Parts: sequence; structure tokens; C-alpha cells
Amino acid sequence: MNILVTGGAGYIGSHTCVALLESGHSVIVADNLSNSNIKTIEKITEITGENVKFCKMDVTDSDAVDDIFKSYPIDGVIHFAGFKAVGESVVKPMEYYFNNVVSTMLLANACIDYGVKKFVFSSSATVYGDNNVPFVEDMDLLPTTNPYGETKAMSERILRDLAKANTSFSPSILRYFNPVGAHESGVIGESPNGIPNNLMPYVTKVAKGKIRKLKVFGSDYSTVDGTGVRDFIHVMDLAEGHVAAIESPCEGVSIYNLGTGKGTSVLELIRTFKDTNKVEVPFEFVDRRPGDIASCYADVSKIRKDLGWNAKRDLTEMCKDAWLFENNYSIEH
Repeated sequence: MNILVTGGAGYIGSHTCVALLESGHSVIVADNLSNSNIKTIEKITEITGENVKFCKMDVTDSDAVDDIFKSYPIDGVIHFAGFKAVGESVVKPMEYYFNNVVSTMLLANACIDYGVKKFVFSSSATVYGDNNVPFVEDMDLLPTTNPYGETKAMSERILRDLAKANTSFSPSILRYFNPVGAHESGVIGESPNGIPNNLMPYVTKVAKGKIRKLKVFGSDYSTVDGTGVRDFIHVMDLAEGHVAAIESPCEGVSIYNLGTGKGTSVLELIRTFKDTNKVEVPFEFVDRRPGDIASCYADVSKIRKDLGWNAKRDLTEMCKDAWLFENNYSIEH
């Protein structure tokens, strides 16, 4: 298939491009490069030996979206392009609502206009809010802990309503947990512009000495050691989950958790990173971050049953691959 990947130069998008190309698909990347690097496109080719068509564009621009659907024969869309920092969404809610919701509406509408059936949406476990763990796909959503989660829940609702009104449109909604790690080659990984918002690139930059100390947000949660518990999933497992979804013959709306089904605390992650890579990661406890919850991990039985997908890589591999990328990335920058 010819797959349009929005945000394909970003962290999860680039790894999914690799997984798609290695599965025999063709890829067209649409990215405005606001939190990514054009060099990533070359690196995708370096890993796979396959060329990627690249369009610098903003998917909140309706004319640009229409142009790309006119210009390429598109069989499916995987939509990653969106703002993703929970804390930032609390401070800049309007930017998050506009960027994340409008982009989904325009792309989904273009799919209907151009007869594109398959649409894979990058959602988030944040839509569950402060719910009982493990999170199951059919539980009530409580996304009100932060605007980021609200934008994902709204986008899901839009896709569900569109699918009801257009039976030829079959969106797959993937609720991710916490992607970490990098491609095993060390060629691509998580390299955000500016200060990282996610935990693992913060850990690697502290271990490398680029940042003096890791801030651990909250030490008084009701968890195994007082720090937040998350379902960390290797980014390549996540990428392969998208391939499984776009290749699925499912009709109507499909909603799946993408996680490992296991919770790991922030301190457990730091300890595993130190032990795996034989490096120090100085850290300090600071106040809880706005919008965060104590514990978040997935029930993944539905995607195992329906798509035969399962996370294969463990926490040690996540830490090893993230550190390899950090060291390779440091050489180039």
C-alpha cells in the first residue's frame, strides 16, 4: 500500500516508516518539522534502503491536505502529527485544541472525499484519565486531567461519528502508553527540539552530561516507591503495532491499547537504565507535574486477540537502544 504518514519525521512516525517499508509498503511523509529534523528522512532510507517521498506541510492547512491527496495515490493514512506534551497543554490549551483536533478533521474528511478507507489515529492512554488500572478499551474515558487528553478524546469521537456516517471509512484508534527506546541500529531515536518533555530522552541526556540532573516529578504517589508508574513500550514494538493496524481487514471503528500490559515506576526505569548501560543518572525529586496521574498501564488482550500483535522487547532493550542512539546522536551534533 501507499501510506501517508503525517508527522513521519518525528519520533514514533520515523520508526513506523521503517516498519512500514520493511513490510513492503511505500511511504509518503507529511511533516512541518516543528519538532523534528529533515535528516531523519535520510536516516530512514539509510536503515531500509528504500526512498521516502517527503512533503513539508502543515496538516492544519486544508489546501495543503487536499493537494497531497490529489498528488499521490494514497491507500491509507497514519496520523501522528500533533502536539504531545501533557504539561505544555495545560499552559497552551488553545494551541493543542487547534492543532490536534483540526488536523484530524481535515485528514479524515480528505480520506472520505478521496475514497481512502484505512485511517490509523495516534491516540493516547491519557484519554483514560485517573481511571482504575489496567486500562481497558471499553471503560469510560476521563480525559479531563489535561487538554492534551481532551484533544485525543475529541478526535476519537469525531472519527467514530464519521465512521457511522460513512460506512466505507474504517479508522483504527491506537491508544499508546509510554514509547521509549530507539531503532536497534542507533540511527534514529527520540531527539526532541529543545528541552525534552518525555522521560527517556531526559534520562539519556543526564547520563551523557548534557543536563545536570533528572527531575523526577512527584515522590508521594500511592505506588510501589512513590514515583509514577507507566507502561513503557519499545518504540519499534509500537511501530509494528501500526503496521498490524493498517494491514488489518477490520470494518468500522477499531480501538486498541498499545502497551506491554506491565507497569514500571520512574525509579525502576532509572535503575534499569543505570544497570544496563553502566552509567550514573543523577536525579532529584520535584513537585508533581500538572495533569499527571499516579499509575497507568494497559490491558492488551484485545489487540493480541484481534491482530495477533504483542510487544516483544523488554525494559533492558529499551534502555540499551535509547543509550546507543544518544551516543550516536551526540557524535553527529
